Amino acid sequence: LMVWTWQQVDEDARKIAQGLKSLGLSPGDRVAIFAKNSAEWFIADWAIMMAGMVSVPIYATAGESTLQYILDHSEAKAIFVGKLDDKTAGSQVFDGSIPRIGFPYDTVEHDIRWQDWISQQTPLAEVAEAGLDDIMSIVYTSGSTGNPKGVVLKFGQYAAAATANRSVINLRPDDRTVSYLPLAHITERTVIQGTSLYAGGPVYFVESLDTFVDDLKVAQPTAFLSVPRLWVRFQAGVHEKMPEQKLQKLLRIPLLGKLVAKKIRQGLGLNSVRIFGSGSAPISPSTLHWYYRLGIPICEAWGMTETAGLSTTNMPFREDRLGTIGVPIDCIEIRLSEQGEMQVRGDTVFETYYKNPEATADSFEDGWFKTGDAVEQDGEWYKILGRKSDIINVGGEKVYPAEVEGIIGLMDNVDQVVIKGEENPITGQMVTALVKLSEPEQLPDFRKRMRVFCKEKMERFKVPQKVTLAEKSLVNPRFKLDRKA
Repeated sequence: LMVWTWQQVDEDARKIAQGLKSLGLSPGDRVAIFAKNSAEWFIADWAIMMAGMVSVPIYATAGESTLQYILDHSEAKAIFVGKLDDKTAGSQVFDGSIPRIGFPYDTVEHDIRWQDWISQQTPLAEVAEAGLDDIMSIVYTSGSTGNPKGVVLKFGQYAAAATANRSVINLRPDDRTVSYLPLAHITERTVIQGTSLYAGGPVYFVESLDTFVDDLKVAQPTAFLSVPRLWVRFQAGVHEKMPEQKLQKLLRIPLLGKLVAKKIRQGLGLNSVRIFGSGSAPISPSTLHWYYRLGIPICEAWGMTETAGLSTTNMPFREDRLGTIGVPIDCIEIRLSEQGEMQVRGDTVFETYYKNPEATADSFEDGWFKTGDAVEQDGEWYKILGRKSDIINVGGEKVYPAEVEGIIGLMDNVDQVVIKGEENPITGQMVTALVKLSEPEQLPDFRKRMRVFCKEKMERFKVPQKVTLAEKSLVNPRFKLDRKA
C-alpha cells in the first residue's frame, strides 16, 4: 500500500512538471495520459497544469483507431502511460515518435521511467500562472457518429465545477473518497480529483474491479459516487447470497432488519458512507428504493463532459426526489425547449469543440448548450426521459429506451439491455431489445418470460417486439450502455 501526503504530491508534481519542461515542451503544448486510475494519474495531471501545458486524457480501453485519431487531432507532444488491462492498442500506436513516460506499473514500452524523474528532477520552483480563461484540458467524448469530439475545458470551468461540487457534496477534510471511475471522463476529475484537492481529504485508488469490494473495505469511504451499472451489480451480488423475498421479509422485522441492512452495507464496504450518489446514466427508481431500504440513500445526478461533469443533483437526499436528477448546481441555469430538450448555460459549460466550429455552432442556441436529453420538469426538479435522438415513435406514441431498459433490467438473469427502434411497415417503428444474460438461457424461453413480465409493467406499445441475445458486454468504458456499438 503506497501512501502520499499532500506535500509529497505537490513535490512529485513539481518534479514531473520540470521533467516535461526538460523535454523542450512549451506552455500550451498538449500532453496525453493513457492509463487506468492511480495516484500517478492525479500527479501527472497536476504536473501538466504546473508546466502550463494542456492535458489530453484518453480512455484506457481505447482502440488503435481512437488512440491514433486523438493523438493526431490534439497534436500531443508527449504521453504518460500506466496501468492497462490490455496493452495491445498502445503498443501498436505509441511508436516512440513522441516521448512516452511510463508510470511505475506493468505498461507499454516507454522511453522515460516515472521514478527516474522523481529521483533526478528538481521540483519546479515557479508554477505556470494559469488564468481562468486559459485552456486546462481537451477531453474527447464520443458522439453517435464519426470521430470523438474534443471538448475544450478552461481552468475557470474546472474551478467552478470543483467548487460547486465540493459545496453540494459538503466534502470535508476528514472525508474519504475512492477514485475508480475513468479519469478520462471529466466527472471523475471535477467530482473526485478536484474536490479532494480543494477539501484536502484522502483519496484511495482500487487495484481492479476484481478487488473492488475488498478495496472499499480498506478505504471505508465516507462519500461514494457510482454508476447504475455498478449499483445493479452490487444488488445482484446481494441476491446471490440472499434471495430477494427472504431479504425483504427480514428487513420488515424491527431491529433484525436494521442488523441485516448493516451487515449488507459492511459486506459492500459502504457502512461508513454518509453521501451516496449515482450518475452517468438513468437508474431505475425501484433500484433506488431497494437501496433506501438498506440504509443507502442514493442521490441521483446528471452532467456531461460539455458541462464539466456533475451539473444537477438531488443532494441532500430526499425520498420524494427519487427518480429525478434534482436541481441544478448554483452556477448552472436550465431551460427546456419546445420539444422538451434540456438546455443549459453557466460557469461550467464549455464554449467550443477543438478544431470543430461546425459541431460547436450546432450545439448552441442563443448561448444555451443543447444537451440532447429529453426531460420533464416537476416543480423545481427535473427527470431525465432519455436522449432525444433515442426516442422511438410507435404509432404516434413516444417510447423512451431508458424507461424500458430500467424495467427489463429488473428481470431475473438480465445483466444488460439496450432498447432500439427498428422500422416496421405497419407502425413505422417497433421496439426491439438486445439483452445480455447473466447465465445462458434459451431465447424462446426468455422471450416468453420477458413479454409476460413487460405486459404487467408497461403499456403494450412499449413491449419489445423483437429480442436478440448478446454474447458480449453492451457497456462502454464509462459503464454506460454503448448504443453506438
